[in-house]
Amino acid sequence: MLQFSMWKKTLILGICLLGFIFAIPNAFYSRVEKHNDAAAQLAKGLPLTPERKAALALWPDWMPNDLVNLGLDLRGGAHLLAEVKVEDVYAARMNALWPEVRDALRKARAEIGTIRRQDSPPGELVIKISKPEKIARAVEIVKGLSRPVVSLTGIGARDLDVQAVDGKIIISLSEAEKVATDQRTVEQSLEIIRRRIDEVGTREPTIQRQGDRRILIEVPGIGSAEELKQLIGTTAKLTFHPVIRSTRNKNTPPGAGNILVQDLNDPELYYILDRSPVVTGEELVDAQPTFDQNGRPAVSFRFDATGGRKFGIYTAENIGKPFAIVLDNKVISAPVIQAHIAGGSGIITGNFSVEESTKLAVLLRAGALPAGMKFLEERTIGPELGQDSIDAGKIATMVAFVAVLIFMVLSYGLFGIFANVALLMNVVILFAMLSIMGATLTLPGIAGIVLTIGMAVDANVLIYERIREELESAKGPARAIELGFEKALSAIIDANVTTLIAAVILFAMGSGPVRGFAVTLGLGIITSVFTAIWVTRLLIAIWFHWRRPRTVIV
Repeated sequence: MLQFSMWKKTLILGICLLGFIFAIPNAFYSRVEKHNDAAAQLAKGLPLTPERKAALALWPDWMPNDLVNLGLDLRGGAHLLAEVKVEDVYAARMNALWPEVRDALRKARAEIGTIRRQDSPPGELVIKISKPEKIARAVEIVKGLSRPVVSLTGIGARDLDVQAVDGKIIISLSEAEKVATDQRTVEQSLEIIRRRIDEVGTREPTIQRQGDRRILIEVPGIGSAEELKQLIGTTAKLTFHPVIRSTRNKNTPPGAGNILVQDLNDPELYYILDRSPVVTGEELVDAQPTFDQNGRPAVSFRFDATGGRKFGIYTAENIGKPFAIVLDNKVISAPVIQAHIAGGSGIITGNFSVEESTKLAVLLRAGALPAGMKFLEERTIGPELGQDSIDAGKIATMVAFVAVLIFMVLSYGLFGIFANVALLMNVVILFAMLSIMGATLTLPGIAGIVLTIGMAVDANVLIYERIREELESAKGPARAIELGFEKALSAIIDANVTTLIAAVILFAMGSGPVRGFAVTLGLGIITSVFTAIWVTRLLIAIWFHWRRPRTVIV
């Protein structure tokens, strides 16, 4: 048991050495962080400025530069709980459906008469025909436009609910389609929020679904909850609409099938627009900040093939007519079409600053949120509070560490020193693993480390107490040490496996800080078993073969 082959010694010492190498960057956290930030900016194509060059020089490139990410409660940042307004999607679906319904019913005009869209609640499309006695035929035509619901729970159902009520056709989404739409909307919102936050370059944000419609967003390092709301709370929905006319009277009725939209730059100016857009931001493939011909900040955009074709056809057929560029229900520009715009690209001008044009380009490039967000809870955690948490965690960790070291030395003498060396390696390897994984350390995570320190020597205590029992039975020191490790192994494995199972359950069922605690606890169990069984045994074996003691005092 005290004999180690060369490959075993090499493997154990190699793991310890790698642990030191990958844990070292955390001892120079601010320097490595600045180096990493500069390297990331250069990777995005930003120029090498003197400041970035100085930041790169803070840490050598040949050394590992992975860090343990600090969570929201340690770094400070913003916390938001948002609810997705899925009803917005229902209304948008009905508006987009109107041209298709109108064209289908027009083909049967001789049979059902003229058709007219009526004012209706959001999420419904109400149509009146001039021959009410043919309402059943009109309903049949509209039902032919419905499609199967694309979801596992809606198999066999159709996406439209079409009814005839008081001589009118009322169209809405079916219940099965609403459930499927809610699922898609929330998932799409999650992905777009994640992309927008990633554009800013924050570290390890927490973005996860809670319940049916809610999304939890925690972003360390961002200035405030208000700043985070401005980044993700804007839908950045870009649409291009035909202009019916403009007015200064905000109470002007727009008429059926139209909408009244305020001008962004002139609050007293309103436009009456066709409700159905020509092109939408969903067909946008790129948006970049730029400058117009007058040197003013602007945003250039480019559509995909479908959007570019529709945009080109519309501009070719409407030369000399105005069209409105609408962003989040505000007209940001209403230029007159001067010529056919081919290629599906253009430029958005307005009273932008450079910062505003850059932000708008980011939002458009990341994609439009499919629905608005209602913020139910918001919280800003200042960096001072985070630093206080770090300081308190350091004190707790050091107190626990020193107390355990003293206890082991007083209880087991030289063997206690071996256990302390293994404990130090346990913490080093734990931080190395957290760094390699890119894990996020939270305040509960620090609690997990403190608990790991206390549990790490538990295996050593079991081993040493067993060695004491074997020494009392008049066995030689070498045999007693071997039996101590052998007979304590089952108890060590049993205790740590059950705790590891609890950590896995916490990680699977918990969220946020609970997961942080589970990660450090689970990794700490793995590293503590390795250091207690193998590192401690190697140290004792090296000492035993060097000193050849006749007796051992444990």
